Amino acid sequence: MTEAIKPPYKVVQRFYTLHSRHSSLVLDCGSNGPAIVYWGVRLDQGTSPEMLALLATQQEAPACQPQEAPISLSPELGAGFQGNPGIQVHRGGTGWAVSAQITSVTQDSDTHLTIVSVCEGTQIRVTHRIGLDADSDLLTASTELCNLGDSRLWVEQCNAPSIPVPVHYNKILGFQGRWAKEFQLQPVDRFMGTYLRENRSGRTSHDSFPGVIIHTEQTSESVGAAYGLHLGWSGNHHLRVEEQFTGRAYAQLGELFFPGELSLEPSQSYCSPVLYGASTNNGLSELSGCFHRYIRSHLTASRMAGKAKPVHFNTWEAMYFDLSLERLQALADSAAELGVERFVLDDGWFKNRKSDRAGLGDWTVEETVFPDGLGPLIETVQARGMEFGLWIEPEMVNPDSDLYRAHPDWILSTPPAPLILSRNQLVLDLTRAEVQDYLFNCIDGLLSQYPIAYLKWDMNRTINQPGNTEGRAVTHYQTMSLYQLLGRVRAAHPLVEIESCSSGGGRADFGILAYTDRIWPSDSNDALDRLAIQKGFSMFFPAEFMGAHVGPKDCHITGRSISMATRAGVALFGDMGIEANLLDMDKDEKAELTAAVALHKQHRQLIHSGELVRLDTQDFENSFGIVAEDREEALFSYTLLASSPNTHAGRLHFSGLNPDRLYTVDIIWPLKPSSSSPSILDRINGAVISGDALIHAGLQLPIMQPETLLVFHLQQN
Repeated sequence: MTEAIKPPYKVVQRFYTLHSRHSSLVLDCGSNGPAIVYWGVRLDQGTSPEMLALLATQQEAPACQPQEAPISLSPELGAGFQGNPGIQVHRGGTGWAVSAQITSVTQDSDTHLTIVSVCEGTQIRVTHRIGLDADSDLLTASTELCNLGDSRLWVEQCNAPSIPVPVHYNKILGFQGRWAKEFQLQPVDRFMGTYLRENRSGRTSHDSFPGVIIHTEQTSESVGAAYGLHLGWSGNHHLRVEEQFTGRAYAQLGELFFPGELSLEPSQSYCSPVLYGASTNNGLSELSGCFHRYIRSHLTASRMAGKAKPVHFNTWEAMYFDLSLERLQALADSAAELGVERFVLDDGWFKNRKSDRAGLGDWTVEETVFPDGLGPLIETVQARGMEFGLWIEPEMVNPDSDLYRAHPDWILSTPPAPLILSRNQLVLDLTRAEVQDYLFNCIDGLLSQYPIAYLKWDMNRTINQPGNTEGRAVTHYQTMSLYQLLGRVRAAHPLVEIESCSSGGGRADFGILAYTDRIWPSDSNDALDRLAIQKGFSMFFPAEFMGAHVGPKDCHITGRSISMATRAGVALFGDMGIEANLLDMDKDEKAELTAAVALHKQHRQLIHSGELVRLDTQDFENSFGIVAEDREEALFSYTLLASSPNTHAGRLHFSGLNPDRLYTVDIIWPLKPSSSSPSILDRINGAVISGDALIHAGLQLPIMQPETLLVFHLQQN
């Protein structure tokens, strides 16, 4: 370690405490590695950190060292930690046992803390940054690693700060899935050993979302203690919850590197993705509320301030690749009649794009479909009062394209292994400056030539062979280069909105939200599948970031035929859109869809700003509410997914209301709710009922057919 960069060692106090509105975090800096002593409900002034440390005193365990290595923010091999270390580095096989000493602690405010540590053996500096957002109660935490030595430092892991998990948090709620069935909840009993999910897809992935919830046996949507953790990163990652044989447990999330992928030259640094976390004692819905509030206050772009999210029409499931200007203009006419506010031209508009086999990379308008460019279509769309949006997939290239024929060396590959085609695509190497410039110039040219208000930015395959021309793995740099490209587009066209789509929900995380305004959770528009997808998505993301479309009556993915009332009723509660052939719809379907669009607009402000309250239901049900912050208004949805085992349904308990107020209750969807015999449906509209009764007694649900739903509107009387 050179003297020029060797920091002076300072005496620091042992404990540091951060407070937000409802949470407290206490760190112990008394040993080499800073460690979390407490994270949970805000502590009273009479509770001191010394009390917490005393209460945590453990005996020496049999056949163990006298004092266990702490679960510090970055647990250390040099301290004897026997779990997964927070940082793994080496210099050609030596200098690997990290044992850092705290050199300084800076507390900028009641909510932010920076801890700097230095390890003389490995010659690294570690900087931990911890914050508690004052209003949302969300924890943000990152780990920065700097090479203080004179030689190259190889980095195998540099995880976000580790979170100790209380003993009684014995349930894990993870996420699994696949294409068209993302964000599926995966409940697991915590066990001695490691719950581990790893993702090597080069994107957030469909099957291993980088988030986990750890909670107690008693936790439900409305009661109980839980931690929620999410890694804000759009590339490879790993997530572990490990219980050691002593009973201690911790959670650890970080970027996953391929062999030799990351190294640091002298004075170079690497910072982990940000870990976002929430702690609550009041159930999973409140946990989600912390994430939602943070996104709304910190990750929503200023360009969206005060702007309602427009109702979409997307051309994909209406036309696929079979585009014609005349049919597109007819669809625009029909969409405008329904009340649509944004018309999005999906795949098929560019050169040689008659199928998914050709054209990707050649971002010029297909003259056989649009002989006069996109201008005539955009003029039609705008003349009918709608914005125009466009689909692109910049990161990919078809072998059958002018771009690939000119630059076959611009792709990621791992020779001598044969190239892997997926959806007839290869992946462009965004880490190359010439590729970045080419893509930016193509996108900038389109946005400069045409009044495009919205880009649907897609990525339809995993990155299976993430090697550059030098043979090095570059997934980390590919992800950073994607952020760079999006940032360039943003800077040049700050008012253009961008959707993160990755063959559905393959790229959904807080990292991508720094550059995008909407996430497409799934390519499936099957309303019943969507309820489960949207429930999982809602654990971390609010409704206004969730693309939710009314698909065709017969879903092309599942083959299931679902009524318009149910399809529209499910899509109401997101960033609503339509993705079906309007030209094939009959008069009644169009009338019902028009009413649904109007209903969404009427309640859009509440849906996109209210607090989500998911209700605890049985497997054959789905129910949730959106409640205004002042508790004066609410919407609740109830769906019967499959036949009930009982003739009579149960009661719907409207959580989240003010028990001291009176509410007028109305059923506002479907247009003509029906039941097999006289029921509450015939009597409830306009009834005035106390919040206390609605919460605790609940409303008797009618006898309903499977795959139908009801939407209730509650307004303070």
